[in-house]
Amino acid sequence: MTQIRHEPAAPTRAQFLAPGAAIDAHRHDEHQIVYAARGVLAVTTDAGSWVAPATRAVWVPAGTVHAHRAYGGLDLHLVGLPASDNPLGLDAPTVLSVGPLLRELILAYTRAPHDDSPERGRLRAVLLDQLRASPQQPLHLPAPGHPQLRALCALLHEDPADHRTLGALGRQVGASERTLSRLFRADLGMTFPQWRTQLRLHHALVLLAEGRSVTAVAHACGWSSASAFIEVFRRTFGHTPGAHERG
Repeated sequence: MTQIRHEPAAPTRAQFLAPGAAIDAHRHDEHQIVYAARGVLAVTTDAGSWVAPATRAVWVPAGTVHAHRAYGGLDLHLVGLPASDNPLGLDAPTVLSVGPLLRELILAYTRAPHDDSPERGRLRAVLLDQLRASPQQPLHLPAPGHPQLRALCALLHEDPADHRTLGALGRQVGASERTLSRLFRADLGMTFPQWRTQLRLHHALVLLAEGRSVTAVAHACGWSSASAFIEVFRRTFGHTPGAHERG
């Protein structure tokens, strides 16, 4: 069994991660904001994965075992906060929207001298105020627990463009459409179409970070056209996938 690294304090720092680089599973006794100013960040726990572009950050509560992975060159910014500082009252990893002001606060806080000066205290207070106003984003891709659901989800992870119906996929994994539909709601908290769209969006972010064109990503992730992909992407992230192409 892989040993989970324990860090009492959640670090506050800025660092670069090369494409494909990872930070192995670990936990700390403090909360942490994980933000990628460039590239796409994946945070994974036993409960699933959260993928965040530069307009999003991931809130990781104290005690959560998690790992990071970089897609594209990643400018990673980590903000550690005491367990008593939880402005949104979140007890599970959550993707948060990062507007221009919150982005600059995170960058400044991770790069400024890490001292106990009044200036740094004021910077932290404004950062917490902005976090309180940061909308939560439904960008969690939950991990299945039921064996047949795990088998089905593994098929779609291998090929997000697989267009088969739930019934057809069920025949391959040995479960009825009705059973699988119930399991998606009970085990993952969403419908099959919702989960598949979420998977495709996560996969799309990774491919865009790796430099694939919007048209190629749309095809690889199962959209019927680039325009259909762009519309779903824009509704979800608030900007078009072309912003990732421009880097």
